[in-house]
Amino acid sequence: MGGRSISSRLTASYSLVVFAGLVLFGGVMWLDLKDTLMTGRSKTLARRIDRLSEMLREVQADAPDQQARKFQAFAEATGAGLIEVFQTDGTRALPSPSPAAQSFPWPERTALDRDQIQEVDLSGQSYLVLMRPSILGSKHLILSAAASLEGNRPILRTFSLGLLWTVPALLALSAVGGYWLSRRALQPVDAITAATRSISFSNLSERLPVPPTRDELQRLSETQNAMLARLESAVIEIRRFTADASHELRSPLSFIKTVAAVGLRNRQADAESLRAFTQIVEECGKTSRVLEDLLTLARGDAGRAQLTFEPVDLADLARGVCEKVRLLPFASEHAITMTAEGAGPATVRGDFSGLRRLLWILAENAAKYTPPPGRIHISVKAEGNEVSVAVADNGIGISPADLPHIFERFYRADPSRSQVEGTGLGLAIAKWVADVHEGHLWVETSEGVGSTFRVVLPAYVEPPGSTRCVGVPAAECDSVG
Repeated sequence: MGGRSISSRLTASYSLVVFAGLVLFGGVMWLDLKDTLMTGRSKTLARRIDRLSEMLREVQADAPDQQARKFQAFAEATGAGLIEVFQTDGTRALPSPSPAAQSFPWPERTALDRDQIQEVDLSGQSYLVLMRPSILGSKHLILSAAASLEGNRPILRTFSLGLLWTVPALLALSAVGGYWLSRRALQPVDAITAATRSISFSNLSERLPVPPTRDELQRLSETQNAMLARLESAVIEIRRFTADASHELRSPLSFIKTVAAVGLRNRQADAESLRAFTQIVEECGKTSRVLEDLLTLARGDAGRAQLTFEPVDLADLARGVCEKVRLLPFASEHAITMTAEGAGPATVRGDFSGLRRLLWILAENAAKYTPPPGRIHISVKAEGNEVSVAVADNGIGISPADLPHIFERFYRADPSRSQVEGTGLGLAIAKWVADVHEGHLWVETSEGVGSTFRVVLPAYVEPPGSTRCVGVPAAECDSVG
């Protein structure tokens, strides 16, 4: 495949969406955890300030030194001594309860009308400070308390590390699950694709599987089946027309040829008329061969070809074809040779006439498209469960542009090849004969160097106790038996 499959694209898109969702979710949860921890610290400081306010009311009537001692004891019992009582002008209303509180960078105290929370950095550590205005008797005070935020960092760090391994793990899991789901969802598409590839002109009656899903895939299969039905009907009509036209044209063509032949025997006809009659007979012969080829292909397409499958020795068949090709006028200067290789007989089970025509087409084409004097070699090789025949020449070869189309009907695009007389149906018939015998026909060619047509057929395994009679038509074999 040139590009990525739908499954991979769906998996990538799904993974991207899941990744974005996980990152967003993780970020929101991290911020929520941080806010929760900060809120917890704020509530702790608020409760500490509440207890400090109660303590100050209780010691309001005590002497200043007693107030200082009780304040110091309260500070040591809560918050590691980070607590202070300021007056509105910024001076301390009570002595600092600890050196840490005295050296702490308390925020600037101004007139406050409600609680104020700030973050303060000290020696690379963050502290949360809560300041609350309070009235004690006639005094306006600012109660301040601080707490370290370093206890939040391990929690946030642990949560962040959890996100760092959880997000990739969930992403991998979602990618695997997404790919599995996409492949499962697209399995009907693969089935439709495989069925579509298996359908050709030879089996247009086949139909695609229709999944009972009541979705787009079902509608796609039903639409393609309807298209195949229309295509099958059109092809059947074309084949019927070709067969009927070829059959109907044979009678008038034979009549024309007969009349022209009678005219040739007229001794009173002038030379120009005799030349015209001769051309008519020749053209009728060519047209008759085209019609016979068309009928052969039409019968093959319709499945009505009359074939008799029997054991056939391809080596003997190739020898006979070589002898006949040597008699062709355009092959008189060619060196035509034939060899047979293999330990066993080169026997296949097939139609004698069809296989002979296959080899004749390949050998005749080799002689046609090889400038004299040329070399044509036919080799037959029996190896294992296969028998192969190769027809090699040193002729003009086939251009890369024409190579994909040489087995198509009436294809004669190459100017150098179109100068040679032919109908463009020979290789199409050869391909049909090879296919109907469950064989494979292909060509190896180099333009200006030559071509080698190869056909491989399944070897015939003779049943035990049978009488060998190969290399001749079935009727002759029966008469010999």
